[in-house]
Order: sequence, then C-alpha cells, then structure tokens
Amino acid sequence: MTFPHIYLASKSPRRRELLTQIGVNFFVLSVDVDETRLHKESPTDYVKRVAIDKAQAGWDSLAEQDKKPVLGSDTSVILADEILGKPKNSDDAKRILQQLSGRSHQVMTAVAIVSHQGVSCTLSISTVTFADLSDADIAWYIATKEGADKAGSYAVQGLAALFIEQIKGSYSGIMGLPLRETGLLLAQLNGQTNEQ
Repeated sequence: MTFPHIYLASKSPRRRELLTQIGVNFFVLSVDVDETRLHKESPTDYVKRVAIDKAQAGWDSLAEQDKKPVLGSDTSVILADEILGKPKNSDDAKRILQQLSGRSHQVMTAVAIVSHQGVSCTLSISTVTFADLSDADIAWYIATKEGADKAGSYAVQGLAALFIEQIKGSYSGIMGLPLRETGLLLAQLNGQTNEQ
C-alpha cells in the first residue's frame, strides 16, 4: 500500500510510532478540542465525534495552500457503558484498576480523516480481559506511573501486559491507532487523490 502525506492531529507518541510502523509520512499538528461527553451520548458516538473534532480542528488550522489530509483519533476504555478516561490522580487510578480487575472491558478507537474529499471515520472495538489484581499489584503499577496519562489507567504495550489474560480485536487499536482500519482509510483516500 502507498499512502498520501498527512497531518496527524495528536500529541500521542504511540500514534506517531504506529503511523511510522506502516510507512506513513506525516507532520504533527497540536489541536485542542473539548472532550466532554455529551448528555446521553453513547460511547461509540462519543469516540467518533471526538476523533472527527480533532481532525476537523487540525484541518481548520491549516492555510489553504498547506492543506493535506488530517487524521484524528480517540481511544476510550469502556466498562459497562462507563467511559474510563485518564486518571485524575493516584486514587482515581486505583479506583479504575480495581474496576478492571478480573473483568472484561472494551477499548474503542475511532479514526477520522478530514480532506478535500470530506470526512471519513472508522471505529475499532476490542475486548481486553484483566486477571484478578491484588492491592499490591495495583499499588506497584501505579508507582510505575506508566498509566498516569492513559485511558483506563494502563498501557497495553507496557508493564500492564502482565495483567492481561486475553485480547480479542486489534492490539494496535488498544494502543491508540488500529493499523488495519487506518491503512484502509488512507489507501482509499490515496485512490481518490490519484483520480484527481
């Protein structure tokens, strides 16, 4: 697959690593969007809206002569319809990890692209099952600070792998950017671009 040059509307180092892994050339844009969940908004609608808002904010920030496709993404950890965001502090991280202990949860990652062709968006949903975590496990993990800025208070690609019994779905999607879905969106965009 060949991909167009794009902008990435994300500060996430993991998303940068993942795009690099599949050979995408990109520039990083810093965007600031309101990620507050709307009243009665479903988790799927929420992650798609935020991903689109990030891509749109990036697109809107570019001068007309600089416009290339802009990719935005959002990842949320969902447990029983509750969105478990980034922990506010150590106590919040402990609460979140206690909720995840011994249970399965969903990780939803939406990928949106805004370009001259319009807006396209796709959603990856994976299921992660945690082992039973002891208080000592949780205290040890929080002390590493690995999950301090991660949705659900953990990083699948890091030390938290010790806690994960099973994954169904996209490993890269759980990290923050589902590569299969992203590649298909970009390849489709490239096909449209080549027809111009």
